[in-house]
Formats: sequence, structure tokens, C-alpha cells
Amino acid sequence: MTIRVEKQAAVTTIINHRPEARNAMDPDSADALVEAFTEFERDPDAKVAVLYGEGGAFCAGWDLKYGHTLKGKHPLAHLDFTESPDNTPRGPLGPTRMALSKPVIAAVAGPAVAGGMELALWCDIRVMEEDAYFGVYCRRWGIPLLDGGTVRLPRLVGQGRAMEIILTGRQVLAEECLRIGACERVVAKGTSRIEAESLAREITQFPFQCVLADRRSIYAQHGKSVHDAMQAEWGNGLDVLEQEGIPGAGQFVDGHGRHGEF
Repeated sequence: MTIRVEKQAAVTTIINHRPEARNAMDPDSADALVEAFTEFERDPDAKVAVLYGEGGAFCAGWDLKYGHTLKGKHPLAHLDFTESPDNTPRGPLGPTRMALSKPVIAAVAGPAVAGGMELALWCDIRVMEEDAYFGVYCRRWGIPLLDGGTVRLPRLVGQGRAMEIILTGRQVLAEECLRIGACERVVAKGTSRIEAESLAREITQFPFQCVLADRRSIYAQHGKSVHDAMQAEWGNGLDVLEQEGIPGAGQFVDGHGRHGEF
């Protein structure tokens, strides 16, 4: 099995283990990754997922040995978008077209390049080891970004920086990723999974409908005016305020959670 799932309470860790290919994704591993995230989404006890590449590489991208075998005019026609969003096929790297309702944290060790970078960008938060790196390494072989890289990277780092990174295909080390907003934390070598799972456990401790509502609102504001985005935020949060916020205010009155204590 190239994909393994380990669960600890409300945290699900999904592990890509294909070391002979530096965790590059072929169709079987992409299908297995989609299946693992689908199960995470459906599991009522699972709150936060961690995606980790085992063996010193997060993911080297699309398996070029598989790509070399493709024949015909439109060999990836089975991955074309459909008119119905509910029937959208997976992306070449697996879950990159999935819109989950729960957070996913990328634990990045070693290279996350080409489609592997796109897979990390699909996650909500990225924890990178100090020697990890991104890069559009597929630039050198004429393979375009097809798993959301040209969509998500500009939204994180701005159009100009994204353009330079994508067009040059250069290596982007973890410290630079942190500085420009392509990742959120840089940690010691060998600790990305530990740190990502710790962060995941921290997130699970909060009233969780509120966590999900705020996450949902962040994504929903893309493309909206400030007025429309704030109106959507208001509608998104009212039920949660009633379910969790007002009882939470009562906990504050009783002396809990004050002075930054959790």
C-alpha cells in the first residue's frame, strides 16, 4: 500500500509511502489518496488531517515514468472537469480538486516539487522542515501545473512572486516560503509530522463548529466584494454563535478561558 492512514483521537494522519519514486503520484496512489481523504471527510470523529510524505520526501510530483507511457491526443480525458461540480474527477495528484469541510495540514519533509508543491498548497496550513523546499521542477520538462498551482500560489504569495517562482522553476527553500507566506511554520529537520500533529491536536481542542465556520468563511470570501464577503460571513456564523458562542460566553462569565488560557 502506498497510502497508509493512522488515527490518534480526532487527528487523522495520511501517509504517502512510495520511497522508490520519492513519493511521486501514479494513478493508483492518487486514487488511494482520494479514498483516504474521502473517508476522513465522512468520519464524524475525525476533525483535522495531517498529510505526510514518508521517507524523506513529501512528494516529487506526478510520476513521469507513468506520464511517459501516455498515448493519444488527449490521454488525460478521464480527468476532464464535468458540468456538475459533484461529479468532478480527481486531479492528477489526487485530492487537489476536493473541497473538504475540515482542515488539512501538510507536514513537509524534503522536496515538495511540481505537483507535490500543488498538493501542499491544497492543504490549509503547511509545516515545513528547515531543509524542505518547494519548486516548479516540472518546468524543465514542459509539464504545466494542473493541480491548482497557478490558482493557489498567487493567492498565498501574490501574483508577482508566484509568477517568478512558477516561470523560473527554481528551488524555494523553507525559510523563504515562510517569509513570503507559502508556508506557516518552519521546524527542525525530522519533526514536521510531530509538529503538524501537535498543531492539529491544538486545533481540535476548540469548539469545533466555530473552527469549521471560520475556515469556511475564509474560503468563501474569494472573489467577493468586502460588503458581500462580510454579509456572507455574518450568515455563516449566526447558527454557530447560537450553538457554541453564547454558551462559550457563559464559560467566560464563570471564569474559564481568561488571560489567553485555553
